[in-house]
Amino acid sequence: MKQDIFQAIADPTRRAILTLLAIQALTPNAMAEKFDMTRQAVSKHIKVLHECDLIKPEQNGREIHYHFNAKKMQQFDHWLAQFRQNWETQFNQLDQLLTTIKEETTKWH
Repeated sequence: MKQDIFQAIADPTRRAILTLLAIQALTPNAMAEKFDMTRQAVSKHIKVLHECDLIKPEQNGREIHYHFNAKKMQQFDHWLAQFRQNWETQFNQLDQLLTTIKEETTKWH
């Protein structure tokens, strides 16, 4: 069953795992060493991230290394971009309004 990407990244541990994997591929055991939790608990987080395609496994001998899936995060970034554009427009309008108020205030004094 596919997980919702927003539910997946809502958890701070899963965000921390993504941050670790953005730097380098890690095995579940290596990830578990970074957190104060059992390997089984980390594996549950890995399962959710994998179901969302946020991470990709790569079999390397007997071990599985997980990699950060930048393409999936780009899709998320594209979704956020529409809001970023709106915020930037509103901040630019606010800047313009403040500049106008400051200029008018300066004229009166």
